[in-house]
Amino acid sequence: MSETTTTEAGIDRELAKGKFTDKMLADMTALIGTELRTASCVNNEYATRMAIIRFCEGIGDDNPLWMDEDYGKQSPHGGQIAPPSFIFACLGSVQVGWPGLGGFHCETRMTFNKPIHVGDKIDAKVIFDGYDGPIEESNFGGRRIKDYLRQEYRNQNDELVSTFNCSRMRFERTEMQKRRDSRKIELPHPWTEAELEAIEADILAETPRGATPRYWEDVQVGDEIDTITKGPLGMTDFIAYIAAGAAPVPRIAAHSVALKRYHKHPKWAFRDPNTHALEPVYAVHYNDYAAQLQGAQIAYDVGVQRTCWQIHSLTNWMGDAGHLKSLFGQYRAHVYLSDVVRLGGKVESKEVDADGDHVVHLTTWAINQRDKNCMPGKATIVLPTRDKT
Repeated sequence: MSETTTTEAGIDRELAKGKFTDKMLADMTALIGTELRTASCVNNEYATRMAIIRFCEGIGDDNPLWMDEDYGKQSPHGGQIAPPSFIFACLGSVQVGWPGLGGFHCETRMTFNKPIHVGDKIDAKVIFDGYDGPIEESNFGGRRIKDYLRQEYRNQNDELVSTFNCSRMRFERTEMQKRRDSRKIELPHPWTEAELEAIEADILAETPRGATPRYWEDVQVGDEIDTITKGPLGMTDFIAYIAAGAAPVPRIAAHSVALKRYHKHPKWAFRDPNTHALEPVYAVHYNDYAAQLQGAQIAYDVGVQRTCWQIHSLTNWMGDAGHLKSLFGQYRAHVYLSDVVRLGGKVESKEVDADGDHVVHLTTWAINQRDKNCMPGKATIVLPTRDKT
């Protein structure tokens, strides 16, 4: 092949363009139930004070319950804890199979059993639970597969901290590229100075519930939680998430470390035609050229990054004494550089559940400036009660 398209190691200037084949489907069927290797994807084994702080900075959540040792000592937890989303900073996810196909994270289901305290050691087990499809046709990207990973996080006492069920859509990149223009929108978004001032004022006015308990008895069906705002999203917002240790892929590396990996796994990388540097496939989240090869317009957010924002909105509302029990979210559209997302929710019902917990059930949303709900979801929160009997 021409030197301008492929390196000696077999690394192209484009992302790999695989096709669904009978062999691929048979190979993936044989993998169902397999526990996957995670060593190259672990970012933080220990929930150190600084690992928690760096993660919170990477998602823009400055709740003192996560950030302030002295504040944490006075909380119901007796010390600084991590936000529930910190599991992504331990291990976001892994990649499995589907050689040459593109992928978008499409759904997240999570349960939370125990808080993560400073000093906890978190180990993750990842199991490939199978797939649906191929679905023969879709307007978004042609034929597609929906696959399922189950990720279980345990602490040093072998206690289950959290479970993350991750679903991804797999597709042929050539088909996604053909349909890219049908999804075209104006980017970057043309914000006015007045709009930017209003957005920043909203962000600066946000505050967590904190030490004031939100009692279950006081919550009414139909109540809306406080809105939090993310954006306009810039390159640093996306890079800060990576620096926080939350990239859901093999760890981002540089120079000889990265080069050796790419020579061993050529499909993990591509050569950027502008800089001539090798970049990981993950660069779709900060490199416009890579994002366009994936069928998007410009760089876009990570699915679990959006879930971290959802958790930020829920924990802000529930206060220090609340407990996020479970959540669900679907990723319905890309969140691009320059976008603004406002996250909120509404109480749909309340009950004492089968575990004896006083819970509220919410619908949640993430609305962008185009009035698109780019992450409809649900959540269940345990709240303290005045009735101690």
